[in-house]
Amino acid sequence: MPGTESQAVASVFAESGRPDVATVTVVVESDDLAGARSRVAAMLAEVDGLPHVADVTDPFADPHAISDTGRIAYATVTLDAAARDIGYDDARAIIDTATKAEGAGLRVELGGDVVRSAEAPAGGAAEGAGMLAALVILLFMFGSLLAAAVPLLVAVFAVGSTLGLIALASHVFTLPSYIVPLMMLVGLGVGVDYALLIFTRFRGEIRKGATRDEATRVAVDTAGRSVLFAGATVIIALLGLLALGLGSLQGVAVGVALTVLVTMLASVTLLPALLTVLGGRIEKAIRKRADRDHGRRWRAWAGLMQRRPVLPLLLAVGVLIGLSAPALAMRLGFADAGTEAAASTSRQAYDLLGEGFGPGVNGPLIVLADGDGAAAYALVSDVDGVADSVPPRPISANRSMILVFPDSEPQSAETARLVDRLREASGGTYLVGGATAAAVDFAAAVSGRMPLFLLVVVGLSALLLMAVFRSLLIPVKAAILNLLSIGASLGVVTLVFQQGWFGVPKGPIEAFVPVLIFAIVFGLSMDYEVFLVSRMHEEWRRTGDAPHAVREGLATTGGVITAAGAIMIVVFGAFVLSPDRMLQQFGLGLAVAVLLDAVVIRCLVVPTVMRLLGARAWWLPRWLDRILPRVALEKE
Repeated sequence: MPGTESQAVASVFAESGRPDVATVTVVVESDDLAGARSRVAAMLAEVDGLPHVADVTDPFADPHAISDTGRIAYATVTLDAAARDIGYDDARAIIDTATKAEGAGLRVELGGDVVRSAEAPAGGAAEGAGMLAALVILLFMFGSLLAAAVPLLVAVFAVGSTLGLIALASHVFTLPSYIVPLMMLVGLGVGVDYALLIFTRFRGEIRKGATRDEATRVAVDTAGRSVLFAGATVIIALLGLLALGLGSLQGVAVGVALTVLVTMLASVTLLPALLTVLGGRIEKAIRKRADRDHGRRWRAWAGLMQRRPVLPLLLAVGVLIGLSAPALAMRLGFADAGTEAAASTSRQAYDLLGEGFGPGVNGPLIVLADGDGAAAYALVSDVDGVADSVPPRPISANRSMILVFPDSEPQSAETARLVDRLREASGGTYLVGGATAAAVDFAAAVSGRMPLFLLVVVGLSALLLMAVFRSLLIPVKAAILNLLSIGASLGVVTLVFQQGWFGVPKGPIEAFVPVLIFAIVFGLSMDYEVFLVSRMHEEWRRTGDAPHAVREGLATTGGVITAAGAIMIVVFGAFVLSPDRMLQQFGLGLAVAVLLDAVVIRCLVVPTVMRLLGARAWWLPRWLDRILPRVALEKE
């Protein structure tokens, strides 16, 4: 985060030559801590002999390492490598060796990033659950296991190919550790979605009597064009993250955009090949299944919405605005051990340290001062909200470091406000850094650059829609509705993860989750806008009857949009089962956004808004029509 205080502090430490090594905190509790001293010393000596352990402090030699009650103490185990370079077996050896000393009134818990990583359950269950649920929906839709498996097969190959490309890209670009599960989440949802849209058109052509080869060509030449256009809008939205100028998000933007690119290419190359190879058996299954007129119900529903458009429109918009309201109080931060499972040793160590030494000990702030730091120490000690501070320690010839312990938990809003108060009191004599300060800086950087991000994403997407549909109001409507669905999804995420609904541990929203959800959801919402409005546009050009165009557009696309939305919901929703809090937030946010988009917006808002706009929906000034390029989703 260039230009922020927390980045400046981190840069000074990097330049000082201090190694980036991990630490593990061993917390002990006993009613007779003095009597258990020999057992604790023996345990720490055994830990000191383990691989990667460089140093172990003696809690009984430091009065600050023993609580005022004399029941809780902690030792710091310094390792010889960063947390990411400590293997699982070595981390487990430290945990198991320390916890062996438990018993006879002595309790031992461990904290630190190394411990949290070792305790994290293996992934895979969320992806498997999502794919199984998607297969059930596809099987119900197509009535054939082979036909249902084709979209899933395309998605799996697309995700696998992207994993290979990301592995290669990681040798050139810096990519965050969570890019793989995130791209799998997006790749599976989008991959099944795109393949389903082309496959559904293929099935429709077969039912009309076309041969297998003809049906494949028509499906790719029609739905395939829509997939390419929709994928392009998602990629534009993701690359809009580059406008934020935050290095940690640029790798994510490139990685997930690459996922969508490979997915849509697989949909127009691998899928037609599979339809050719497996087409005989799939064609038989399609012709055997009775052709029911699903469009009749959607046509009736559109007619119902058109008769009294104002009331359903107001109700739907009211629901979206109501769900969006909690997002206004969203607090950004980074999860720590305080949001781990209550039974985990890292959470137990976190709670014990807070109980014995105050909540701020789990997230001290780092104050970097010039010279000996005496003046800075006097200033920070008097700031409201500071529970304690460690006298200055020299880190170089002309700089000193002061550790400041807040009187509130690291993830609380009070600690964030303390960061602001410390900086206001500095007078330029010191810098404030640390994990909590970094979260504050990240939130400020995102908020400050959000207008540019919105302008890039919304503006480019609106221009694309304007060029396709030759309309000024359609892009405006799409942008407003997409923003409402995103706001509502972020409001639900805030209620669940920040307010603690449904028993979820309270905590801030991961600082990078909202902007990533915005980019991904805005692009996916444009998908459904393209699929639905392109059919309406086709009928409008053919008949010139605006109400008829709305009914026919919904009749021909309502079923596939609902099915595609259901698949995305179960794939994204399955990630709520993930042990990772960040993936849980992504999964819930994306699932809620798609649910609202596919049900509330496409089934309620769009038919009513298009009815109220009438022929004006397709109006474009002549001067703008002349300069805009023409982009055809389907051949005339």
